[in-house]
Parts: sequence; C-alpha cells; structure tokens
Amino acid sequence: MGKFTDECRQLLDLVGGKENIAAVTHCVTRMRFVLADPKLADIEAIEALPTTKGTFTQAGQFQVIIGNEVSTYYNDFVAVAGIEGVSKEAAKDAAKSNQTTLQRLMANLAEIFSPLIPAIITGGLILGFRNIIGEVYMFGDGTQSLIQTSVLWNGIYNFLWLIGEAIFHFLPVSIVWSITKKMGTSQALGIVLGITLVSPQLLNAYSVASTAAADIPKWDFGFAQVDMIGYQAQVLPAILAGFVLVYLERFFRKICPAVVSMIVVPFCSLLLAVMVAHFIVGPIGWAIGTAVSDVVNAGLTSNVKSLFGAVFGFVYAPLVITGLHHMSNAIDLQLIADFGGTTLWPMIALSNIAQGSAVLGMIFLQKHDEQAKEVSIPACISCYLGVTEPALFGVNLKYGFPFLCGMIGSAIAGCIAVTTGVTANAIGVGGLPGILSIQPKFMVLFAICAAIAIAVPLILTLTVGKKKGVSSDAAPAEDSAAPAEQAEIPSGEVHELKAYLTGKTVAIEDVPDAVFSSKTLGDGMAIDPENEVLTAPADGTVTIVMEGSNHACGLRFANGMEILLHIGLDTVAMNGDGFEPLVKVGDIVKAGDPLIRFSQEKIKAAGHPAMTIMVVTEMGEAKDISFLTGNQVDANASVIANL
Repeated sequence: MGKFTDECRQLLDLVGGKENIAAVTHCVTRMRFVLADPKLADIEAIEALPTTKGTFTQAGQFQVIIGNEVSTYYNDFVAVAGIEGVSKEAAKDAAKSNQTTLQRLMANLAEIFSPLIPAIITGGLILGFRNIIGEVYMFGDGTQSLIQTSVLWNGIYNFLWLIGEAIFHFLPVSIVWSITKKMGTSQALGIVLGITLVSPQLLNAYSVASTAAADIPKWDFGFAQVDMIGYQAQVLPAILAGFVLVYLERFFRKICPAVVSMIVVPFCSLLLAVMVAHFIVGPIGWAIGTAVSDVVNAGLTSNVKSLFGAVFGFVYAPLVITGLHHMSNAIDLQLIADFGGTTLWPMIALSNIAQGSAVLGMIFLQKHDEQAKEVSIPACISCYLGVTEPALFGVNLKYGFPFLCGMIGSAIAGCIAVTTGVTANAIGVGGLPGILSIQPKFMVLFAICAAIAIAVPLILTLTVGKKKGVSSDAAPAEDSAAPAEQAEIPSGEVHELKAYLTGKTVAIEDVPDAVFSSKTLGDGMAIDPENEVLTAPADGTVTIVMEGSNHACGLRFANGMEILLHIGLDTVAMNGDGFEPLVKVGDIVKAGDPLIRFSQEKIKAAGHPAMTIMVVTEMGEAKDISFLTGNQVDANASVIANL
C-alpha cells in the first residue's frame, strides 16, 4: 500500500468518483483535475484532508495543492482510481470542455497579454515618475516643477521617455509577437508585421486627429488610394492583424509542398498579412477599439458615473473568478491610447485592496487559529501587492461573507474614485503600490479611496464574522502530535543554507506565481540565475526528482528540514527539454554538489522565466530562518539564509 493510499481514496470520493474525472495530471506542487461536473467536488472536505494545503479552480482545472510530495501522491492516486494520467497540455485541452465560449475567449486574451504585463507595468511606473518630476509644481512658490530647476532631472525626464515610448507607442509589435508565440507560428514574422503597424513612414496615430483629411499621406495604386496611418498604441488592430498572419501561415503551410515551403510560406503569409492589416482589419479594428473606449469613457464621465463606478467596483472580484476581468487590459490600453490615461484601472487596484482587507479581517478573527493563519497572512500580503487568487480562493470564497464584504468596500471606493476622476497613467501593480501609477494630481484622492477600501471591508468582516461565531477569542487549539515519521528523522546541526545558483536573490513575495508568492507551500526565496547548474544549499538527502520534466528536486537535511528547489516558472510544460538531472532519489549530497543542469536559452525560448525558487516545506528543528534577498550572490559561497 502506498504512503497516501487511504487519503487518495478519500480524495477520489470527494472529487465525485472516477466517473467524474475527465483528466488528471500534476505539476511539482499541485494535482490538476479536469472534472466532468466541478460542482460535485466537496471543496471544504478536500481542504480538510491532512496533506492538502488548499484548492482553487483556474482555466477549467480544479487544482489541489499538495506540496513537494505531489509526485508520490499522484502515483498513489492513479493507482487507487484505476485511471491513467495525462500530460499537462492534454489536461489544458480537456479543461476547455469546462469553459464557455466567452471563457475560452477570455483565456486566450489573457494568454496574449500575460507576457506583456511586466513591460506594461514598468511603463506605467516610468510614466508616473516622469509626471512627478515634470508636472508637480513644488518649487518657485508652486510655479516650477523639478525638471525646470535642474538640468540633470530634465535629462532624466527626457531619457525615460525612450522606454515609455517603446512600451506604449510600439505596443502592437509586442501584441503580434505574443499572438504568433501563443499560436505556434513564426514569431519573427509577427515582429515584422508589428513593426509595419508603427513604421515611421506612416502618419503617427497620435497625429491623425490634428491632421486635415487632405494632408494625410496615401498609397496611390492608381485604381485606389489607402491612408498611410500608423497604429501606435492601438490594441484591437494589432490583435486582428496578428490572427490574420497566423491563419495565413497555417493555410500556406498546409497547401505548400515542403520543398519550397521555406520560401513560399513566409513570403506569401507576411505580404498578404501586411496588406490585409493596413487595407482592411486595421481601419476596422481602429473603429471598433475607439467605439469601445468611447462607450466606457462615456460611462466613466457621464452623469451616472458614480453608479458606474459602484457597479464596476462591486462586480470586479466576481469577474476575476470567471476570467472575464482579462478584457479590462485591452480596454485600459485603448483608453490610455485615446485619452492619455485610464480611470478604469484605479478601480481594479482598489478592488484588490478591498479583498485583501477582508482577509485582514479574517486574520484578526482567527488570530488563535494557526492553521488558518498559514493561509490567510500570506494571502493578505500578496493581495495588497496585487495578486488576488490566494485571497479569493484560499480565504474569502471559502467563508463567503469576507468576499461580499470586500465587494461592498470596493464598490464604495470605486464610486468615489470615478466621481472624483482618479486617473492612472497606465496599468500598474494592482494593489497598494498602484498609487505610483496614478497621475500626481490624483494621488491624494487615490490614497483616500485606498483607505476606504481598507477600512470598510475590515470593519464589515469583523462585524459579520463575530455575529457568525468566527470569534477572535476562541481558545488556541492544542498542539497536535508530530507525525511518527518526523520522530525518525535524525537530529543534526544545519546552521546555514548556501546559494544554490549565482545571481540576484529575490523575495518569495515577488515571485510571479501565486502559489509560491502566497507562501502556501512555505516560506522561501528565489534567484534569477546567471549560471546553469543547480547545487545543494547544504548537506542532505535527495527526496524528490521530478520525473519526466526534471525541473525540480527536493532535499531533506539532518535537522529534519525539507526544501523544494523549482527551476523556472511553468517549466513543467517543457517535458524535460533543457533539464538534466545529476542526482536521483536517495542520493546523499554535500553543500555545493550539482543537482540539475539546465539550459536558460531553452527556458527563455519556451517563454518561461528562469527564476529558481527555494521553498522550505518543512521546518524540522529549525526555529527561525532569515532570508537575505535583494543582493547578488555567488553559488556555493554566499550564505543566503541563517538558521
């Protein structure tokens, strides 16, 4: 009998039985189910299982967080269930059956914009900083900005526009590239098509409104004339052009003989795509995008704008659950292109803050519940920093009333934000740091709205929670007995963990993966690697080597501490390509011994960050760990954690 056989039998029943499982797979920390009827899953009972650290549903998959023993758990589960697992990609395909057409559309839109979000956030912060030094008149009795008093700051102001322009004005290049990458066609052709949309040969999109129709340059083909207009910062024209290129390339690859495909396919695909982009879908996309932004802007500036803000603030968190919130990225970017800022995005940031504050209320209510705080405290922190999934799925939806309290607080804050015209330069960090992306003249107003988004859900959650009997005065639970297997771990001294790679150390809260950043699996840190050999941070025993994908391993040290080392994010999808395990389960290793060799080039080519995470999944005899992050370290030399 396997280690988790009994619990797996319980899990099988709790997910609705074998007949309710359309597909099952796993990554390095989670069981991933595609359920025929997701409503049959008893989430509360599943989360009460001893080894289950939480659940959430995403992109049609019901995911159960297990931790670094998920591989063993998975093997026991498929043995008990009498079913065969599938690959991660096959599970994704199967999960589409649980999504509506609209959800699939939103999922595709999310996959297009997800790779672009870091650049867009960076651009928003840069624009915010430029506004502070260029448009806040704090010198000369309120008549001069910083750039008017300093040659240095004026130079910085002008230099930073180099980055801001590249991110926003040339956004179509990134969008078309992302589409071709997602659809598996030639990314180089996508980049070229994107460049043709923003070529300096064309009239800049920002100059169209101020240029007389007779003065707009044209291509004259004799039988027809076409306006030579650029699509700087335009979203929909770029999306339409990208899909035109994708389907043209697929068509020509299908009909073209392999012997000439290298010449015919790219030539015909690109030439026709550029023509269709400028002659047909570009103007259509511009008209539709402008109409959408005009409608949204009208709602945000009309006589009923307060109601609009309240409704949007109230429903945004439910939209996150359905995935429909991804549409807001495209609308925000179109508003920025058309009106120089967005009043929609501040409400999104306020909604995140409100949900985090509801979790804060649960922390106070459950201050004696150590098991609950293991989830709620990191979820609250990550929510305030803009990552809402741990808060929504791990706490607020679990209890119900905190979710509603957060929605109410978000509605009130959103109403005030829209009424007072709070505007952001661009999309930013969707939580408390979001104030850095707000236009300077609205920063104080945003701060007031943020205070409301903190206070209202907190007070409501505390009030309702006490009435429901979720009392902060409950007696602390007695310490449960330690598992028998822990008693068998030999004692020993481990005073330090050394750097497992060379590179920049990163706080785990800044890892762009909600399961890690929320500390659901445990505390830890990450390193942006400069080398390509993962090494042991201390003497120990290899407990896990991720079979097939080879992108992660686990170690146990003499003091009972256990860690998980995870190379890259979502690299399980690479199916082992670029990863070479240098150890096997049961091997004894010394600090600095090589564990896994990997290829950064292949990881980046697959579209994944190479950031490598270390999570302490079991503390053992260690009492406290101090992670030293934010600095450069050398592998096997610099101490990164003191015990």
